[in-house]
This record gives sequence, structure tokens and C-alpha cells, in this order.
Amino acid sequence: MYQKGDKIVYPLYGAGIIEGLEHKDIDGTMHTYYALDIPVANLKIHISATKADDLGVRPIMPKDEVLVALHASIGTCVNMPDNWNIRCKENMERMKTGAITQVAIVFHSLLIRERERGLSTVEKKMMTTAKQIILSELILSMDIERTEADEILDNIFL
Repeated sequence: MYQKGDKIVYPLYGAGIIEGLEHKDIDGTMHTYYALDIPVANLKIHISATKADDLGVRPIMPKDEVLVALHASIGTCVNMPDNWNIRCKENMERMKTGAITQVAIVFHSLLIRERERGLSTVEKKMMTTAKQIILSELILSMDIERTEADEILDNIFL
């Protein structure tokens, strides 16, 4: 169980800090929720503590591992289907894992595709979400500002 102040990643939303634990009575049963603040997206989310593992919630990566994971994703070659619907489905499955390497693969492959052929509106939104998720983990794991995280990301993927 996570505690107040822990830094965690919630797949599809990004990394945040647990502001506290809240206990709610639902139909006569007490349930514990994590009050999660995701500063990069300016979100406040409540996550059921009992369902956190099933939702893919995980601790953020240590500072020394996050850059290694991002660099490793560059070398991963992903065959992108021509059909955008299939491509979106496959990318969404990667994003749902919450693993920074998988999210980085989505970001990198969409970045390449955008340069070569352009992206649909849905894919542009997915690329923005992937970037935001990566930035949020970079910021919290390395204890840096957004501008510095943007520079790191640009240096790795551009």
C-alpha cells in the first residue's frame, strides 16, 4: 500500500504524488482511496487502493533508470500498421501498460510517422498524451522543472 508523499504512475494519466489517503463509506463498507495530484496535467484523481495494482499503478522509476529506459525505447523497432485504426489500438495497448518504455515507443513511433506522413487528430492527441506521461515521470523521478524535462526529451527523441 502506498503512503502520503509517494510518487506513483497511473497509466494513461502519468506520474503524480499521493497527497493523502481518503476513506469513504460506500454501502456500509469503508474503502480507501489515494488522492493523487498529477502536476504536469494539472489533475487530481482518486484511485481505489484495493484496485491500484489491477489498474497498473506503480512507483516511479529511480532517477538513474528513467533515462536508460527512454534511450532503450529508441532502439526498439515497431512495425506500424498502415491502417490507423489498428495502429491506434496497438498504441493504446502499449500506453495502458504504464511502462515508460512502452509509452516512449508510442511517442517515438508517432513522432516519426508525423514527420513522414502526418497524423490523424486521434494520433496527435495520443502523441501529446504519451509525451505528457513521459514528462511527468521525468520531472518527478529526476526532481527537475518542466523546461529541463522538455530539453531532455528533445535531446533523446529529436
